[in-house]
Amino acid sequence: MRKFGLYSNKSSSISFESHLEGLEEEKTKKILIKLREFVNSIGNNVIEEIRPHRIVYAKSLTFRYFLDVQPRKDILIVALRKSRKEQSSEYTIKDIKEFENIKTLISEAYEKI
Repeated sequence: MRKFGLYSNKSSSISFESHLEGLEEEKTKKILIKLREFVNSIGNNVIEEIRPHRIVYAKSLTFRYFLDVQPRKDILIVALRKSRKEQSSEYTIKDIKEFENIKTLISEAYEKI
């Protein structure tokens, strides 16, 4: 069972679909959907928090996020965090090739956080 919301078990009033609607490029919408599917497949304890300007993925309710996705008109800005002590690393995804290249880094961030 997928958990939604880091601070409650209620789903947010902001939907994932609202982020899709804010994207202008169809290819960016497809990448965001594929990104979501991939992240939710890497572990059964992935928690998704939909926020007004971003989507955050964590492993626990104590807010150990490993991935922060900011959908912008025609790109996705992705911040990966491998530990609480490290600064996050930021990447820009404009096409499917860049998404494929970052999947390993997302998996590593999930494992290490």
